Formats: sequence, C-alpha cells, structure tokens
Amino acid sequence: MVLDLFAGPGGWSHPLHLLGIRDVGLEWDEWACRTRAAAGLLTIRTDVAMYPCQMFAGRTRGFIASPPCQAWSMAGKRLGLVDRPLVHQAVADLASGRDTRERLLAACRDERSLLAAEPMRYLHALNGVGEPEWVAMEEVPDVLPLWRQYAAILRGWGFSAWTGILNAADYGVPQTRKRAILLASRVRTAEPPPPTHARLAEPESLFGPGRAQWVSMAEALGWGATDRPVPTICAGGGPGGGPEPFPSGARKTLSDARDRGTWAPMVGDLVLASRREGPGWGTRHGIRDDRSAEAPAPTFTAEAHRWSWSLRSNNQTNATVRGLDEPAGTLFFGHRANECTWVAEPSPDAPPGNGIEPPPPIRITAAEAGILQSFPAGYPWQGNKGQRFSQIGNAVPPRLAAHLLAPHIGVPFNPDDFTLAA
Repeated sequence: MVLDLFAGPGGWSHPLHLLGIRDVGLEWDEWACRTRAAAGLLTIRTDVAMYPCQMFAGRTRGFIASPPCQAWSMAGKRLGLVDRPLVHQAVADLASGRDTRERLLAACRDERSLLAAEPMRYLHALNGVGEPEWVAMEEVPDVLPLWRQYAAILRGWGFSAWTGILNAADYGVPQTRKRAILLASRVRTAEPPPPTHARLAEPESLFGPGRAQWVSMAEALGWGATDRPVPTICAGGGPGGGPEPFPSGARKTLSDARDRGTWAPMVGDLVLASRREGPGWGTRHGIRDDRSAEAPAPTFTAEAHRWSWSLRSNNQTNATVRGLDEPAGTLFFGHRANECTWVAEPSPDAPPGNGIEPPPPIRITAAEAGILQSFPAGYPWQGNKGQRFSQIGNAVPPRLAAHLLAPHIGVPFNPDDFTLAA
C-alpha cells in the first residue's frame, strides 16, 4: 500500500488514483474525511499522533506526509519557528527509537509544531522491515531545514534523498505556491521532476520543445485564455439599469456575476456578449447560462472595458494581487484576514473616468479556489464555505503531487488527466 499521513481532502490521493494506485489516508478533520469519502478515497479517521504504526510494517511500498502547516505558515503566528529546536530533537529521538514527544510537547509554544516530527515515528517502524521503497513529503518553505534533517537520517538508512523548494506554477498549477519538498528512494536516484512550465514560454530548441508559459487563472477557470473576462456594470448598476448587482459588503461571487448576465468576455475594447452566437456559445467562452437559446440576451454597455479584474490573496497590506492573465499567488484560507477576493481596477486602456465607482470586491468561491489549486472542477467538497476553504488552502496541489509521484510508481504522467475547468 501507499500510506498517506495528514491526507487532507485528497491532494496526494487524487493523482495516485489517476495513476492507478490507491493509498490509505490518515486524517483527523471530519470534513476532509467526508470529502475523501465522497471522492471514493480510502480513509482512516484518526489522530496521526496517536495511531499505532506497527500495523503498516511489511505492507507499505510508498510513504507520503504533509503535516499541518498552521504552526509554520506566514498566514499564522509562525510559532513553529520558535519550536523548531524541539521538533528537531523529537525527530532525532524518534529516529533512534526513543519517544520523547510528551516531554517536548509540553515545552512547545504551538502544540501543532510537533506534528512535523510524526512522520519519523512511522518511518522508523517501517525501516525495521526494509520499508518503504519511496518517500514524498511536503510543507511550507520554512520547514526545509527539518526536511534536510529527515534526508540525512534517510540516507543513513540506505535511501537516496533530495530536498528543496519547488514552485507549483512550474508544473502547470495556476498558482505560484512554493513548498518545501522531500523525495527519497531506495531503488532510484531521488531528484525533482523537470519543470514543464515557466514564467515566459520558451521556444523550441535542438533539445526539444521549450517549457510552456505558466497557466493563468483565466485559462484554468475556463474564462478564456485569450479573451479577457470583465464584469459589465450598466448605468443603473445592474443589467439594463436597476439596482446595483453587488452592493458594498454583499457576499456575492464573481461566478454569480456571470450567471446574472453582468459578466462578458472581451477582446480589446469589443464586448462579445451583445448577442447570441448560437447554442453552446456561453460554454465555449466560459459563461454558464442555463436559459434557452431563444431567451433575450443580457444587455451590456460600453462601460465593460473600464475595469480589469485581479485576485487579491488576502486582506493584509502585503497581499499578493495578480491579474487574470497570471497564476494566482499562494491561496491562504482559514482566517477572515486570509479571505481571497476578486478586485476591480481601471483597465490600462480605459477611457478617462467620469466618477463611476469600480465594482466592490467579490469573494472567490470554493469551486474557483479548488480549480486554482488544480483539483477538478467537480471535486466533491464537503462542509460549509469555511470548511471547504480550509481544506483547499491546506491541500497539496494534485498536479504538483502527480509530477512528484509518477517517477516513483513507474507510471508516466499524463497532463490530460488534469484537465482545466469544464
């Protein structure tokens, strides 16, 4: 089997399933477990720190671990950095078969810090029977020194090991999410997979095709890779006049705007949605429209090109803001200050303003956030909005995970398995 600690909603499990391998996920969060169940993923709901690991000895080929990042993340208080010497001590003790977790936990500023040492408890038990064959671990960049300690121990046990920071955007994920990665193997040289994407597309050379350009949010969400989606706000606020569709503070979404006819793709200064283009037009251009083809088209105005839309990664002053033609920044969730919103700014080619206020920020949906994390558009997220956002923000991007796993399980990576939004 493949053992997956802190399995979350399926960031590692989903690509394993696509690659023909099933894992056993250990996860405590109720809603992540419900999401995994809805996705058909095998899960043991348990506290990883309390679960006996000897039962996996003699049957584990691959080992995966993504300990919770809250103690270390820039989105939190980062008390894991204060506790890091204690975590290093726990890893060293567990690697030698001594369990000092209870004593060290009492000294930690954040009890979650010590969860980063839990993988070593399992690895020590498995190593006694010559397992696992390979290891893949992921965390926020500040955990890299800890991964280096793991790598040194694994090398002493006969593994080839590699550690480093990888950018998910370099592997086709529409998000510049950087993560500390550990890869180890008993049967092959551990090394990072070659990047498939770059900030700028590379030309073909004598050595083959160059890397593709980073995947943009617009492309991933199906909002048009070349035409630029913009919301259209008419003179009276709504389509054809009337109330403003998104009053300040309203909990609406950008998808709501598209559904209500206040969204249209645009090339240059030309609004394309002023008339029907036949059945399926909306689908081809990223607009979901459930009305019949005979229904009148929504009204759009010349104000459409005044605004360009970007995604703001959180509410903090140093938040990353990216345009739709770029990948998202790292998505943070789990706290109100980390709410991601679509924000409108005047377009560079907009005519001089006449006092018209930009539309207010619009909260990203869980479905949109999941796609930007490279989950399928129809992934069966469970729970309320907050519970879904928390799962998404903590998950490993499946597309990155597939690149990391494919060489170890001997299955070629197929980009078509990771389609963008339908």
